[in-house]
Amino acid sequence: MKPYLIAALLAVPLPAMAEKLDDLKEQGYARIAIGNEPPFTAVGSDGKVSGAAPDVAREVFKRLGVEDVEASILEYGAMIPSLQAGRVDAVTAGLFMKPERCNAVAYSEPILCDAEAFLLPSGNPKGFENYADIAADETARIGAPGGGTEEKLALEAGVPRDRVIVVPDAQSGLKMLQDGRIDVYSLPVLSLNDLLSKSGDGGLEVFAPVKDAPVYCDGAAFNKDETALRDAFDVELAKMKESGEFAAIIEPYGFSAEAAKSTTREKLCAAQ
Repeated sequence: MKPYLIAALLAVPLPAMAEKLDDLKEQGYARIAIGNEPPFTAVGSDGKVSGAAPDVAREVFKRLGVEDVEASILEYGAMIPSLQAGRVDAVTAGLFMKPERCNAVAYSEPILCDAEAFLLPSGNPKGFENYADIAADETARIGAPGGGTEEKLALEAGVPRDRVIVVPDAQSGLKMLQDGRIDVYSLPVLSLNDLLSKSGDGGLEVFAPVKDAPVYCDGAAFNKDETALRDAFDVELAKMKESGEFAAIIEPYGFSAEAAKSTTREKLCAAQ
């Protein structure tokens, strides 16, 4: 980001964000919503929150004087309502920018970018290359996160509601596919690559990218009336992108820092 843009962001009215920041500082942590979908987000067996999105958020909040983050695992469809109700302070979960979401929350600048993918039997025996192919097969069932991008893309492509199976988490999606309860499981490329690698299942493969599906980027999502806090978050995020610290956090997870730096919230919210 150009120096003059950083300077503009630094002009955030301090009184406007002071109350919320003071509350978070006093609390000692920010409450974040995540989906437990590696490598975007993850919760270890010891309860430690990790993944690319929480790691970025933790560092940005620390720079704002908020020492840590505390995560709640939610379905994607419940994240924005929880944010709007004040049950969480931010969503850092691979919640991709789309017009309806951009109208409902205050997004930060882009953080993580990815494309859609299918997990299916090796050899792709049914030849699924896009969501329309699944709609055209009258017996095919697709698994997708409830309220997530993949569920919406499948429905928009004409897959009937009763053939779009809501899957609560990645391990459940893998098991349902292995058991034959669904024919394909859809998530972003990196999520499915991670899931398949950890499963060691040689009978499955990842098809990516899904044809005719857009590439998405997420950002940290804040309550719509907390744009000053969002802008302060953006200031620190911009500094990290410029210094290389941003790349050092997300690239070990497989994400591209350049992809996030090459676009803006304004472009993404207008294009999707």
